[in-house]
Amino acid sequence: MAPSPTPDPGNGARRLPAGRKAELAEFVAQAGEVTVAQLAERFDVSADTIRRDLDALDADGVVVRTHGGAVSTSAVPRPDTGVEVRLRLRTAAKERIGVLAASLVRDGAALLINAGSTTLSLARALSDHRELTVATNNLRIAAEMSPSVYRDLYVLGGAIRPSAQATFGPVRFAAWSDGPEIDIRCDLAFIAVGAVSVTDGFSTSNVTEASMMSDMMDRAERVVVLADSSKFGRRLFATVAELDRADVLVTDADPPADLRDALTAAGVEVKVASA
Repeated sequence: MAPSPTPDPGNGARRLPAGRKAELAEFVAQAGEVTVAQLAERFDVSADTIRRDLDALDADGVVVRTHGGAVSTSAVPRPDTGVEVRLRLRTAAKERIGVLAASLVRDGAALLINAGSTTLSLARALSDHRELTVATNNLRIAAEMSPSVYRDLYVLGGAIRPSAQATFGPVRFAAWSDGPEIDIRCDLAFIAVGAVSVTDGFSTSNVTEASMMSDMMDRAERVVVLADSSKFGRRLFATVAELDRADVLVTDADPPADLRDALTAAGVEVKVASA
């Protein structure tokens, strides 16, 4: 998080509302993520006033309102940020990534798609595809994907995490009767990750999620990792895989030189969905 701007002592309460809102928007943009209490103290106004200002800025698309505060639309979300907020962050980049990733899918293909706001953009971009077989732990995909797109749509079981609107558990299906579990294989696994690093590969914030993502990779002929450029150079708690586990990385901007070289050395094709 960027350092907070130096407070302007004194006359916060005497600012015109429009002026305060402009300064408030700038403050959120610099800080990335703030609470109502922080803003009320910074601008010397009541918490209710700040809430009204944030509601107005959210309606204008300047910030994203969260429970107890706000996030800059360009911020890198914290690992515990819910999917409803993530869906409104870096939306243009995610939409471009989704469209480019969807172009890799042929009609009739079998897909594994993990949870995340970027993979939801992919699912939305598949609207012109037909006869797909889709297995996912992303509950939003099950709700939003048109039946005209798929022949079969399966939701993987496991524990439900409401903030992620996803299930987390083994990548498998039980047989109808007593017997071995049904193994699954797919043409493409689309895996959205939280971080991409030269030294640490692909990572995410949750151990169970990392294990599930790795299992999805193992069951695919080709692995396509989706990550916007804010994920570059980061390392999160749980390692998903080394860079060479991916066949393709779809992103919205060229990776830094060291990461680009590492991806090339690992045999990963980088596809950039430029503006």
